Amino acid sequence: MCSACGYPSRPGHWTDAGAVTPGDRVRVRFIRLVAINRLLAPWGLKAHDDGVTPGLQLFAPGGAWELVADLDGLWSAAARLVGTPLDPLSPRALDHG
Repeated sequence: MCSACGYPSRPGHWTDAGAVTPGDRVRVRFIRLVAINRLLAPWGLKAHDDGVTPGLQLFAPGGAWELVADLDGLWSAAARLVGTPLDPLSPRALDHG
């Protein structure tokens, strides 16, 4: 369990496929974060991954934030923070890159 956030450590996500070493896994997390932030930008949201804490920190423009465990949790939390369902595959998200 992470002493900073309380989340138990989890096995890798399918998006970590091919990341063998710890360094590879951290690089994959940061590459994934760039894509996530592109998809969140039209709603004014930003995700942060410090490479140490399990999961992501999700920030809204007004200062609200949530710690989310995985990508599924990210989209649910994003919808709560913006107050409307959020589709990461919508033209709004995909055209903002």
